Amino acid sequence: MGERWQAVDDYIAARLLGDDDVLATTLANNAEQGLPPIDVSAAQGKMLFLLAQMAGAKRILEVGTLGGYSTIWLARALPDDGSLVTLELEAHHARVAQANLENAGLAGKVDIRVGPAADSLAAMTGDAPFDFVFIDADKQSNAAYVEEAIRLGRPGTTIIVDNVVREGGVLDADSDDERIIGTRALFDMLAADSRLDATAVQTVGAKKWDGFVLARVV
Repeated sequence: MGERWQAVDDYIAARLLGDDDVLATTLANNAEQGLPPIDVSAAQGKMLFLLAQMAGAKRILEVGTLGGYSTIWLARALPDDGSLVTLELEAHHARVAQANLENAGLAGKVDIRVGPAADSLAAMTGDAPFDFVFIDADKQSNAAYVEEAIRLGRPGTTIIVDNVVREGGVLDADSDDERIIGTRALFDMLAADSRLDATAVQTVGAKKWDGFVLARVV
């Protein structure tokens, strides 16, 4: 079944996305620099691009940069005067992302901040609110990151959280996997928090069986 999922993703990319030398170079550079191949798929990247455009986003926050593949998709959605702040724990990943963004001609729109995301988020005060937030970092901190996204957003801010199905692992209430525990805590938060209107969508494809949360600050 996994081969069919991959084949359908390839079909979607061929029919709707086409070739993109910048993104191909980004993935090749990430692999060459030893980064794990955990970027969003091309179809998911285009989805992020379209959702950010639909939201009219001028300020985007990304939690989890890796090599900047999703960052490039999101930065491309910004208007000329838009900006993106992306948070990355690993200095090596951030250096790779910076090179990829420079190659994409987008470095001027993106501010990469290195260090624990919780610290970077806590240090953000007094700036204009973010219109769109993409969270794809350590899963055990998802609920805390969404809490910060609400604080740093505004009514109408779009929040996307990746990897929330975990091949069905989210159903395992007895799991000792911190990523599943964190994901279940996120769902508990979303269910109880009146500041958000949210849903989650299961996905299959190049990234196997997973899914994402789509939420809007009320």
